[in-house]
Amino acid sequence: MAAGLATDSIETLQARYGPGYRWIVTLTGMTAAMTMILSSTMVNVAVPTIMGTFGVGQSDAQWMSTAFLAAMTASQLLGAWVISVAGPRGGYIAAVSLFIFGSLLGAWAPNMDILILARVLQGVGAGIVQPIAMVTIFRVFPARKRGLAMSIYGMGIMLAPIMGPVVGGITIDASSWRFLFFIPLPIAGLAVLLGTLFMPVREKDTVRLPFDWVGYGLVVGAIFCMMTAIANGQREGWASLYIVLLGSAGIGLSVAFVLSQLRATAPILDFSVFRHRQFAAAAVLGFVFGAGNFASTYIIPVFVQTVQNFTPTDSGLVTLPAGLVVMAFFPIAGRMVDAFPAHYLAMLGLLLFALGAALLHTTGVDTAFMTLAIYVIIGRVGQSIMLPAINVSALGSLPPDKLNNGSGSINFVRLMGGAFGVNLLVVFMEQRTAYHAAALTATQTPDNAAAVELLGRITDLLARGGVWDSLLQPGSLHFLGRVLAAQANTLGFKDGFMIIVVVFVLALIPAMMLGRTPKNP
Repeated sequence: MAAGLATDSIETLQARYGPGYRWIVTLTGMTAAMTMILSSTMVNVAVPTIMGTFGVGQSDAQWMSTAFLAAMTASQLLGAWVISVAGPRGGYIAAVSLFIFGSLLGAWAPNMDILILARVLQGVGAGIVQPIAMVTIFRVFPARKRGLAMSIYGMGIMLAPIMGPVVGGITIDASSWRFLFFIPLPIAGLAVLLGTLFMPVREKDTVRLPFDWVGYGLVVGAIFCMMTAIANGQREGWASLYIVLLGSAGIGLSVAFVLSQLRATAPILDFSVFRHRQFAAAAVLGFVFGAGNFASTYIIPVFVQTVQNFTPTDSGLVTLPAGLVVMAFFPIAGRMVDAFPAHYLAMLGLLLFALGAALLHTTGVDTAFMTLAIYVIIGRVGQSIMLPAINVSALGSLPPDKLNNGSGSINFVRLMGGAFGVNLLVVFMEQRTAYHAAALTATQTPDNAAAVELLGRITDLLARGGVWDSLLQPGSLHFLGRVLAAQANTLGFKDGFMIIVVVFVLALIPAMMLGRTPKNP
């Protein structure tokens, strides 16, 4: 049996399992990818709870999300090297095992630093798995069926972040946020078993790629410096020496990384794939898709908990109808990619997601649960159209020898968008909330009849409640301050949804450049 497993090439496995092997290996790749991405978004619902557990603010707590995304982004570049060294099976099993270790560490994390480290380990495993699964699926399907295959795989990529808040909310209300790290373990164990049986081994004629440790160190350092600068800029001051040095270091390391890759004999990010016009356009859309996907997945649960006072379970359930609709719609989206020009589908997806975000911009503290759910559905349907169009367009424009690097590159760009999307969105909302708070406070003058009337009513209610006269005015002013803070917070979230709309509308420009997906027989 062991000898048989050691010789399980794609051809051998296809001969053993027949035409159904294509879908078996697709399910295998989806199992690990879905589990890991599910874990990435489950924790978003726990942000308010973990802030209380460790006594940190949102700027620190959001690192649970961005650290995972940043690690997953950087480790995408390891995909081609891992495949050349360990093969799809060895790389797949190693990545899932690392994810399991990170999950166990997170479950017992004693402080915020260890929790962030655990998320980094989870993210590294998640980043390695995705290009391995994507390349394997692409290789086992003929060109005419790759749109459907990538759509089914994309369904898992999309469904997991939608279902994450649901699972996370129920878990937190039922027990503790620490159990969020135990939930993925049984499925991760199943993924190891499926990978052992169905993922192909390294082929004998595969050239072992040298690994560019210098280049990888540069890109990791660049991502860390830039994301740290963005996350701490609001608190430290954007013009402070600390932020300026971090930002400058991030830009310098990024430039050094690009130069090193252009000169490297075996680059971890092959910039030659961006010479293909269609791939470059798909990469831009992938960045925007990642930013919108992960930013909206982060903002919606936090919005409904902090503005509308939803429970964690209810905040997760807001996304559940969208998950069910996306699951039903993805096979249709895949057939659409095989039948229609990719740029039309990408534009349609962008407009639908922008519409969903625009409708969420109109919501407030009194918006009904089902109204929120419908708005989320509209955006997710748009994304379910975009993702397979981006993947098929990107890989379909490359020669076979560039598929490994191309898959890692498109996933890298998409997840880079997700990492920076969450980080930038949190900073933007903090700035807008502070702006609205100052603007609302400035209107509270003796000439403001509404404010004077509200203070009078509050004072009267406090007096009837038996509050001492010396506390009536401070108490009423404190209540007014809380009302203004709540309004500013709501307006900050509204602005967050609107900036997502603006970004997706602007992305129509590269979508027009995407062109038609080549139809190979």
